[in-house]
Amino acid sequence: MRHRRRGRVLGRSPSHRRALFANMTSALFLTERETSELDTTAPKVKGRIITTLEKAKEIRPMVEKCITIACKGLVSLEAAKPFATTAERNTPAYKEWRKSDDWKKWAEARGPALHARRRILSMIRDKQAVSILFETIAPRFMDRPGGYTRIMRLSKPRLGDNGTRAILEFTGKNDRVKKKATKPSFAEGS
Repeated sequence: MRHRRRGRVLGRSPSHRRALFANMTSALFLTERETSELDTTAPKVKGRIITTLEKAKEIRPMVEKCITIACKGLVSLEAAKPFATTAERNTPAYKEWRKSDDWKKWAEARGPALHARRRILSMIRDKQAVSILFETIAPRFMDRPGGYTRIMRLSKPRLGDNGTRAILEFTGKNDRVKKKATKPSFAEGS
């Protein structure tokens, strides 16, 4: 019996499974990075990875949790902005700001954002993916209460082992837009 045994084993040890989930989550975040002409590993479509259906179903909760944590961290960054300074580091104005009460308020308000970054970094272990998550992905989903990703099953199975393939992608960019049907006009001359 499998009472209270949630999740799929995927034929891997627990440490290998955690590493797989972290790598695939960071791979999904890294598809959103800015690419140059020399980048040969650029994704065909941003915000989308193709994997097996079972892996996609296991990775999705981790991706959603990371985005939720990042959105909550961005709220505290917005709360810290009024106390921030525009002075360059190591200038007299910056040193004066560091000694003021504004710096203490800024550091206190910014604390939850730093904690959120560190939590996500401990989950996915990729600094570049964390920075992309906080700079581009989380601001896009700030006013959405959940459901940041979707899984679409592909019709062609994987070659070799006939595994069911699926697309794991962010919602919003590649959404289908429903067009309202218009009544045809049967007037003469049109």
